[in-house]
Amino acid sequence: MTSSADSSGSSGSSGSSGSSALPASVLDLAPVVPVVVVEDVGDAVPLARALVAGGLPAIEVTLRTPVALDAIRAIAREVPEAVVGAGTVISPGQVAQAVAAGARFLVSPGWTEGLLEAMRTSGVPFLPGVSTTSEVVALLERGVREMKFFPAQAAGGTAYLKSLAGPLPQARFCPTGGIGPDSAPDYLALPNVGCVGGSWMLPPDAVAGGDWGRVEELARAAAGLSAGGTCR
Repeated sequence: MTSSADSSGSSGSSGSSGSSALPASVLDLAPVVPVVVVEDVGDAVPLARALVAGGLPAIEVTLRTPVALDAIRAIAREVPEAVVGAGTVISPGQVAQAVAAGARFLVSPGWTEGLLEAMRTSGVPFLPGVSTTSEVVALLERGVREMKFFPAQAAGGTAYLKSLAGPLPQARFCPTGGIGPDSAPDYLALPNVGCVGGSWMLPPDAVAGGDWGRVEELARAAAGLSAGGTCR
């Protein structure tokens, strides 16, 4: 995420979960941020442990299910080595709820002035979503340099992000949406991409069957991705 010097809401204090200090930039924790949809809160802790064991400590739990906040709360409490965040944040109310549950970063699919202000004053790092050049410029004007690019593939993919690097080199992105293990290295090769978001390391059948060993194995492969597909 963007540093506090950039007025993005980041800080070095501990989150409400009592875990370690907030990260200076979630974009630099790992090449891939798992995007997690938790249907059963009982899956949250073993799933998070498998991802962390595989080398993916930053975990974005999307606020798309009724148990999402409980899942964040459970991970923050029981998996302190994870950097758990909230995704699909679309309202100031959700910002407050997510931080209270223990989210250590916030991710939104887009942004409004009200949502941006709530995220900025939340006390945790955040990635507002963008898909157009004007949105990027508007955020840069407001001191925000790190953003989510969504929906990445549908919004132009690597070609679009590459075209932004020249005129807007100060902007860094976490592309999310339609990215898999084959396309991730192409994104990671771009100078303005810090990491990518995806869910391919969480096959529905593995999660439903509690096959956490498989999740860990896929997470480890994802953690080794970099530009060109070589290990970091």
